Amino acid sequence: MKSLLLAAGLATVATFAAAEPAKYNLDPSHSQIVFTYNHLGFSTTYGMFSGFEGEVMFDQEAPENSSVSVTMPARSMFTGWEKRFEHFMSEDFFGADEDEVITFTSTGINVTGEDTAEITGDLTLNGVTKEVVLDAKLNQAGEHPQAGKAWAGFDATTTLLRSDYELGKFAPFVSDEVEVMISIEAGAAE
Repeated sequence: MKSLLLAAGLATVATFAAAEPAKYNLDPSHSQIVFTYNHLGFSTTYGMFSGFEGEVMFDQEAPENSSVSVTMPARSMFTGWEKRFEHFMSEDFFGADEDEVITFTSTGINVTGEDTAEITGDLTLNGVTKEVVLDAKLNQAGEHPQAGKAWAGFDATTTLLRSDYELGKFAPFVSDEVEVMISIEAGAAE
């Protein structure tokens, strides 16, 4: 999901001029997806995914021809409370075994500003695939001071409906809308 941001930022980065698409790999130690939802009107509850993998093929001269793909295990979700995690992985929601994955594959990139873009793609979650649009922003691009290679960081947001992915149990009491915030880093592949 979050390599989605990389494509948007790279679409506006003049620092990395290239005649052909360049491959960037997500840095799993500095990429995370945070989600929030309203619990019965009493609180905002948070969860997170991290340690996921992904890549971007970026065409500097024609950013709309770039692509991004991300994969993460459903069971990599962190809720901060083991019983909530177990409930999310139960048949009430994901019914996820060790092999269940969440994927995002871009289908289009629309550059909207100097450092912003909309990334449209197919999100497969809980066995259901739906189109989503990420509002993405380039945070910074340049040479990584420790890795010594091209690096970029991005943020993005979107809103999902749990019910679209057959995860709508307890809605509307527990909000159907889930706010998603993505922050990633990615480095040039070697």
